[in-house]
Amino acid sequence: MTSFDEYERELWAGRAPAYERGFMQLTAYTVKPLLDAAKVGGGTKVLDVGTGPGVVAGEAVRRGAEVTAVDADPGMAETAARNVPGLDVRVAVLPGLPFADETFDAVVGNFVINHVGDPARALAELRRVLRPGGRLALTCWEMPGSGALSIVRDAVDQVGVPWPDDIPVSPFMEYGRRDAFERLVRESGFPGAVTEPVSWRHVTHPEEWWRTGALAKVGSNGVIVSRQDEATVARIKVAYDRIMAGYAVDGGQVSLPAHALLTHATR
Repeated sequence: MTSFDEYERELWAGRAPAYERGFMQLTAYTVKPLLDAAKVGGGTKVLDVGTGPGVVAGEAVRRGAEVTAVDADPGMAETAARNVPGLDVRVAVLPGLPFADETFDAVVGNFVINHVGDPARALAELRRVLRPGGRLALTCWEMPGSGALSIVRDAVDQVGVPWPDDIPVSPFMEYGRRDAFERLVRESGFPGAVTEPVSWRHVTHPEEWWRTGALAKVGSNGVIVSRQDEATVARIKVAYDRIMAGYAVDGGQVSLPAHALLTHATR
């Protein structure tokens, strides 16, 4: 069976444009609290891990920080370089980072720790490149997923499509709870780690969410939809529309609840 890390590389290859149009709009909400938790400001030497399209890196640059960014997917790294001119961005896959010990004042990762197969090893690597007294801040999704994170999955379940045997389950099905995430980070060399829930509403158009998520194979739910025949996809869409109707607001849009966890610590 494909390992979780191998699956992740396949999952995100070529997905940068769809992610930028859709899911990035959802995850952008936590950028400010993430950087605040890491105390990123003028002169901070910061590493943005799993930069994606560069939203975190761009905001850190605007704050006057000295920013280095990495992403495991070359397409994401290219997108970040385009979005943040002059950004030092490199392709690197956790738990391997091309930096010396104690290089950075702050290390941040917005919804990246839930995309690695061995979170404890990844955290040990983040600790290695963080100077003593430096700050770590990470977000992950609260599990089990709900609201914005679960709508496509709920529609798939309602239609009766099973989870494929060849798609590995994320370790964050276990760690995506406040106590479990905090314990993981503490046991990985950050004994003072504190985890806080973060909730918000994401306003979008249901058809856009469908196009840039389910139909674009963004995330495992999108992969599952892509494997179905035309009739099954149509049934999933009917279930999806029915679920989305419960979140309707003015202008044909929907307001989707989102629930995440933010852990921060000092090395």
